[in-house]
Amino acid sequence: MRHDGANPDFKTMDISRNEQRILHLLAQGGRIELTRSDNRKIEQVDCYTRDGWVYPGLDLTLFRKLKAKRAIRSRGGRPYQITERGLKLVRSQPDNK
Repeated sequence: MRHDGANPDFKTMDISRNEQRILHLLAQGGRIELTRSDNRKIEQVDCYTRDGWVYPGLDLTLFRKLKAKRAIRSRGGRPYQITERGLKLVRSQPDNK
């Protein structure tokens, strides 16, 4: 069995309601984009839905929590997207369309 990260038993890891909302948006095709200052520090994080709307419930603290849990990842400077681990962490919710 392969273990990823500090907590290999990620199936039982609890995530907050806000983390769950963000992961659900990402699972539906959303993305997280960062705005950096001149000295490369993160100034702003924005979560976009698959339709291009900005979701206001993401802040820097929540972004760091999701990144620490390895629920999101960026490849090659592209926007952050949900990982396979993030998909397993998020509980299934009905799509309210």
